Amino acid sequence: MASYAGGPKLNHQWRLVSRPHGRAKESDFEWTEASVPDIAEGQILVRILYLSLDPTNRIWMEPIDSYLPMLPLGAIMRGITLGVIEVSRNSGYASGDSVLGLGGWQEYYVGDVSGWTKLPRIPGLPLTAFLSAVGHIGFTAYFGLLDIGQPRPGETLVISAAAGAVGSVAGQIGKIAGCRVVGIAGSDDKCQWITGDLGFDVAIN
Repeated sequence: MASYAGGPKLNHQWRLVSRPHGRAKESDFEWTEASVPDIAEGQILVRILYLSLDPTNRIWMEPIDSYLPMLPLGAIMRGITLGVIEVSRNSGYASGDSVLGLGGWQEYYVGDVSGWTKLPRIPGLPLTAFLSAVGHIGFTAYFGLLDIGQPRPGETLVISAAAGAVGSVAGQIGKIAGCRVVGIAGSDDKCQWITGDLGFDVAIN
């Protein structure tokens, strides 16, 4: 077991052990315990603070290659994470840096820095915003709507899953772009939220 400041570290991980049929269930995963390994030259040790649970997680459980390689059974479940570097043996990263990357469903990540991004410290902006409005959620809404959809003032914009992470942001961007925004959601409470709080013009349950 590797030794770090404060003594040896244990890591807890969720591993994918079976392919879900329909909705994923707890028995598709195994909760495991392992020692945190030594850090090689060029690597970092990240303590995971936040894990983003996204619809794409379900795609990653399938026995197929998608936009990422297939996740093999027994592997740590893939996931987008925010964390802080506790130990670095890479000159481009320092202890205390906040980072975002595919750290997976675990408490600690040890490995190379490929795919990890250092996050700026912006006064008044919580770290969790990098998993939402200024992260992959916000980017999907922003570029998907403005670059692909190219809305024009006065047009009607219809958004499905409008109370979801991406849909709720896209609807607000649509309003800023001058559109009449119609949201489709799955309950009266969600419809009330997107019209009452987010400013959608119409909601359809």
